[in-house]
Amino acid sequence: MSHASKRKVSPELDRTDGEPAKRRFAETPTDDFEKTPNTTEATPEDAADDATRQADERKERFKVLKARQNQSRKENHKESVAENQRLQIDPNLLTSLNRKHAIASHKLLKADTADAGEDFERKRAWDWTVEESEKWDRRMEKKEKHRQDVAFQDYTQHARKVYKRQMRDFKPDLEAYERDKMEAVQRSAQSGGLEIVETEDGELIAVDKDGSFYSTSESTNFVNNKPEKAAVDRLVNDIRKAEELRMKKRRDRGKGDDDEDVTYINEKNKQFNQKLARFYNKYTADIRDSFERGTAI
Repeated sequence: MSHASKRKVSPELDRTDGEPAKRRFAETPTDDFEKTPNTTEATPEDAADDATRQADERKERFKVLKARQNQSRKENHKESVAENQRLQIDPNLLTSLNRKHAIASHKLLKADTADAGEDFERKRAWDWTVEESEKWDRRMEKKEKHRQDVAFQDYTQHARKVYKRQMRDFKPDLEAYERDKMEAVQRSAQSGGLEIVETEDGELIAVDKDGSFYSTSESTNFVNNKPEKAAVDRLVNDIRKAEELRMKKRRDRGKGDDDEDVTYINEKNKQFNQKLARFYNKYTADIRDSFERGTAI
């Protein structure tokens, strides 16, 4: 077989689906390239844009945090200034200023009412009810009596004031009182000292036969009473508080526990005597001791 005959036969054998082999091989890479997705990496320009965007976001967050920090610093400074002002204000001075403001407002209202030809007390009374006015009058009367009763008059009045103050602070145990009273009534009824009588209305009355149950000015049954430990402790605490108050007032008046003889007439004279004593006591101690013993020549 010649070489030319082999050439003619080869295209027939290499066909597939009626297409030549060369055309098939030429078209196959093109189809695969069209079906393959674009998997190329990002360009440097895209990476730079992402970095810029992230930097901008960080700047915005930093600005928000910085603004919040400045706001907190301002609030803290404002609170610190207000606290410092509150500590520097004297409560007594504030009370005095409020009192002066009230007095000035009172005088201004009185002057305006007088200029208008009206009665000031009548106009002022319109703001209060009768009950409030009477309560205020009683309070002012009591305050005036207390102001007049402050100075020392005699020991009887002083004891009365101390007693009133103690009774104001005293809180009686009414339940214990009623319980002790019923126990005492029962003991006296059992011993025959009391007789329980029922009236027509059904009311029970205790009749003291020998006059020993109900106390009178001549009764001495209270000496047999034995107080509770809590009551004794309360009495001791009251005595201790009274002693501390007395010593505090004594120190405020310039008199300590170890007081020397009063050889001065005022504070200036006291300081002068102390200066003299610093320099001359070592020379005059024997003379003063002799005068005190009565053996001075």
